[in-house]
Amino acid sequence: MLVISTLDTKGAETLYLRDKLASLGLKPLLMDISMRGSQGEAPDITSEQIAVAGGSTFEAVCESRDRSSITNTMMAGASRIAVDLLEDEKLDGVIALGGSTGSLMATTVMRALAFGIPKVMISSTAALPGLSTRYIGTGDILLFHSVIEISGVTNLLKNVIDRAAYALAGMLQEAITSPKDQKGKTIALTMLGPCEQCASSVRRALEHEGFQVIGFSAAGIGDRAMEDMIVGGFFHGVIDLAPGGVGEHLFGFMRDAGPHRLENAGKLGLPQIISTCSVNHMTPAKSRYKPDYHERRKYDLDKFRTWIRLAPEELKQVAAAFAEKLNKSTGPVTVLVPSNGWSSVDMPGNPTHDPEEDRIFVQELSANVNSNINILEVAANMEDPEFAQAVVESALELF
Repeated sequence: MLVISTLDTKGAETLYLRDKLASLGLKPLLMDISMRGSQGEAPDITSEQIAVAGGSTFEAVCESRDRSSITNTMMAGASRIAVDLLEDEKLDGVIALGGSTGSLMATTVMRALAFGIPKVMISSTAALPGLSTRYIGTGDILLFHSVIEISGVTNLLKNVIDRAAYALAGMLQEAITSPKDQKGKTIALTMLGPCEQCASSVRRALEHEGFQVIGFSAAGIGDRAMEDMIVGGFFHGVIDLAPGGVGEHLFGFMRDAGPHRLENAGKLGLPQIISTCSVNHMTPAKSRYKPDYHERRKYDLDKFRTWIRLAPEELKQVAAAFAEKLNKSTGPVTVLVPSNGWSSVDMPGNPTHDPEEDRIFVQELSANVNSNINILEVAANMEDPEFAQAVVESALELF
């Protein structure tokens, strides 16, 4: 078990955690990510080793006044060491404790490790607004809010650490299912509320054919996680019903899925089915509305979320971004476009329903993709059963 902490400030608390893990039959490996060096008992992995792995020296870290830079150095070094341990089959789980900086650093290391490796972060700042999402990101991290400060080995803190240690031990039981399917039958599927009926129909039909279908909410974080897990080798094919994160990244909106959205499956040669749910809409934060946004056609999903229709020129820009990404694919790609609306938001009668304007995207995409990318239009709305059936038929051909 990799135990990550800053021994200069939380030495006694960390040693209590280490000893508790050992009492449960686990083998703790203590990593010190402090930037001033440990005080007292020496760790198994020192700050000096971490600094070198991060491309620097501990002397340089100690002398620097650029806190951001040296923090990044230590995070990079600790992540590299942790990944090496995992690749050498010397790591089965990771646990850490810390406040704001310690939690940020330790969870960065955790996110560098593969999905399915047990990860527990004991943090006194887990409930602070905005920090929990930064700590977890796209990682499968158990964030354990200590409530009290991690300062002094009191009975209250012992109780917190004991429960976290038992949680980690429980996640290491042999009966836990492996996250990877070796049969070549696992498909990643993006989902979103306005195309949920289609996604559910596709999932059920493919499960009936023996596939495992893993859904991801395409709201920015879920589809980022999918891209990471594609690289991790978890999937044998991708059905990307809702790749709107490409345009959201282009324009800096709320469902921004990062610069590598719609790229990793193609680079690895995985078969892909791409569709268009949410691609013709944007979701800027209301505090960042431009004046013309108020005048555009829009659809209120609920009192918190509004979808605003993209302008024709913006549709062209998104189509060009799609083409650039899809042209890098080394595996088969089929793009399925529902010609009577791209989601339940685009149902006939809704204010943003505009199939003629949607064709601007289709025409721009068709003009710029390689000839081996198959673009098919289906005479249906995305939420119609006919479209789900077209997706399933294409999947059975490609997968």
